[in-house]
Amino acid sequence: MSRISDRFASLHAARRPGLIPFITAGDPLPGATVAVMHALVEAGADLIELGVPFSDPMADGPVIQHASERALAQGVGLAQILGWVREFRTRDTATPVVLMGYLNPVEIHGVQRFAAEAVEAGVDGVLLVDCPVEEIATARPLREAGLDQIFLAAPTTDPARLEKVCAAAQGFLYYVSFAGITGAGHLSTEAVRERVGQIRRLARTPVAVGFGVKDAASAAAIAQFADAVVIGSALVDTLAHSADAAEAVRRAGAFLAPIRAALDALRTGHAA
Repeated sequence: MSRISDRFASLHAARRPGLIPFITAGDPLPGATVAVMHALVEAGADLIELGVPFSDPMADGPVIQHASERALAQGVGLAQILGWVREFRTRDTATPVVLMGYLNPVEIHGVQRFAAEAVEAGVDGVLLVDCPVEEIATARPLREAGLDQIFLAAPTTDPARLEKVCAAAQGFLYYVSFAGITGAGHLSTEAVRERVGQIRRLARTPVAVGFGVKDAASAAAIAQFADAVVIGSALVDTLAHSADAAEAVRRAGAFLAPIRAALDALRTGHAA
């Protein structure tokens, strides 16, 4: 079993909803990334999604677009990000780390080279937004190296394609709660509940829900029927205003702790 599967198995055994924060690697300050990752774990993160900055992040809204721009302006790239994961692993060997981004930086780095270096650094999974299940062969070296390939499903995913996505997903399946970009405000809990129920009947992996989750209330609402919630834009926006690494660490912990508390307050039957 992978570190991701182990973590979800532990969460399931404890009947505890998973909490997956997303941050953009290198933002707000390259020197703060590892410290912020540790702060998120201390505040209750079960997995961490580390965004790989990209110049054309088509699925992301303005908050994460600007975060990518700031990181790229400071020279942040894959080699540096893998170094941060390696540094994170010197203190934390348990928390799964997923790199989320786009195929172009991986292809420039070299798919096989990236796969080997990512595994060596301690990366557990990858979510490549523009590498859909129809292009699964492109990412075969990642899977062969031992990285979980995580796929997206959306409200617009048709039944036939959803079956393919559920069959191919590793680690967990990331359900995009509405058709749109990150950071938008269109979350309809009941619509998401119905769709997640359909997906759970097909999925071989846990189902995490992201997009539109902004705070403790929205996270707790989603966690009543999902295996985990992903929260990104609101956290990235909070960190963006940090003056230095110490402030980024404080902001990360203060943001995530009440969300963790809200999830822990749910009854044990949240995903039954």
